[in-house]
Amino acid sequence: MGFPLGAVGLSIVEKPTPEGEAELVAACIAGDQTAQRTLFRREYPRVHATVYRILGPSRDQDDLVQETFIAVFRGLGRFRGESRLSTWIDRIAVRLVFDHIRARGKTPVPLGVVDHEESGSVEIDAQAHARDGLRRLYAALGQLVPEQRMAFALYAIDGRSIAEVARLTGVTAVTAKLRIWRARRELMKRAASDPVLKEQVLS
Repeated sequence: MGFPLGAVGLSIVEKPTPEGEAELVAACIAGDQTAQRTLFRREYPRVHATVYRILGPSRDQDDLVQETFIAVFRGLGRFRGESRLSTWIDRIAVRLVFDHIRARGKTPVPLGVVDHEESGSVEIDAQAHARDGLRRLYAALGQLVPEQRMAFALYAIDGRSIAEVARLTGVTAVTAKLRIWRARRELMKRAASDPVLKEQVLS
């Protein structure tokens, strides 16, 4: 079964897409390329956003999104409908990102202040300040153990509930909550001498 990335954006006449999640999955498994394109287009924006919010700006982001959908289409035959398809796909994405972060290890990033040009524009200065804050946040996240980083990013950046974090990472809600708390505690320690980072942690 070919991976339908290249078909995205093509303007072609397509036959009707099966209605309902079970029908869509069955059609994808059967090799229906229209169904495969439909599933990819429907799920891609959320998966891409989740990977970005966990990983931050990274050259590996697009590769991980593509690996997610390769794994999705290869594994659809094992999907039993015990959870929503979107949840099942998100678990695959989260697992791949977690494995990537764990393999990469801690990633120290210099936290020097971003140079600002004398533009005289409040808007440009605000945008530069926001980019600097985001860079500092992901640099600090890169110092956390992978389990804490994943839980915090899913909860505080991706906006998932504690129950969702638990489901996506395969732990209990209590464990998920504890990981989030420990991550925030570590971030606050690092933010004690960094007001820009502190804004991000408390926002």
